[in-house]
Amino acid sequence: MSAKKFTILIIPEGSHRVRRLSIKRGVLQTVLGTLVVCGLGVLLLVADYVRTNLDSNELQRLQAENRSQQKDLWVLSASLEDLRKEMVVLSQNDAKVRVMAQLSKPRTDSLAGVGGPPEEDIPTEFTALQQQIDEIRQAIDLRRESQEEIQGFLNDQRSLLAAKPKGWPVKGWLTSNFGMRNSPFTGRLKMHEGLDIAARTGTPVYASADGIVSQSETAPGYGKLVVIDHGYGYKTYYAHNSKIFVKVGQRVKRGDQVAAVGNTGSSTGSHLHYEVRRNGVPLNPHKYI
Repeated sequence: MSAKKFTILIIPEGSHRVRRLSIKRGVLQTVLGTLVVCGLGVLLLVADYVRTNLDSNELQRLQAENRSQQKDLWVLSASLEDLRKEMVVLSQNDAKVRVMAQLSKPRTDSLAGVGGPPEEDIPTEFTALQQQIDEIRQAIDLRRESQEEIQGFLNDQRSLLAAKPKGWPVKGWLTSNFGMRNSPFTGRLKMHEGLDIAARTGTPVYASADGIVSQSETAPGYGKLVVIDHGYGYKTYYAHNSKIFVKVGQRVKRGDQVAAVGNTGSSTGSHLHYEVRRNGVPLNPHKYI
């Protein structure tokens, strides 16, 4: 049989008197149960306190991080607004350049169409920021395309200017103009397709534009002849030379010496016969001097 009572002996130090304390089984169980429950309660309170402390620290950390991110967003938004204003100025300057270059207007800056899945629960500041980023990205792409087009146009114009004959090919005096004249050999009326510029034999003859030598030879009537192909349909002819200093295929620049004045071919004296042609049609060289 299990005991109904428990006896606790209390023996004080230095005393011979022993005290007895009898406790009923039920009371002891109640006390022990209460102690266990109180202990568990204390443990739960401590755990809850620790968890609450941790949650509070985490919340403070997240709040501080959120404030920092919000500040960064404000700074980024301000920077994007400044960049957007600069893009507007660039767009205006771009339009002015295109007007001066007589180019067509660039395609519109507005989006042709947008779409995508529904976007829910996106903070307003993030939506506005993303919109600014998209607009600036598109503006940059448009400006890049426009600048490439303008650069291409300017390169073409630069090439055309370099290829267009300009200036006197030799120092001398004009003895015969472009147009109809009486031939010095037959006396008959004949088209003179260039200019005759008298000069001493050996006087330098210069290219009047950039190009590539397409002929460097002795030709019937022309004598020692140099022909330069400048592109864009332009060609210049330098005839009756005493010497030739360039070869076929050689690239020359405006002002490079290509020959020396002479009296070769069908010529009555030392001079340079100079022609300008475009797409094979003789033009009045006076327009290019």
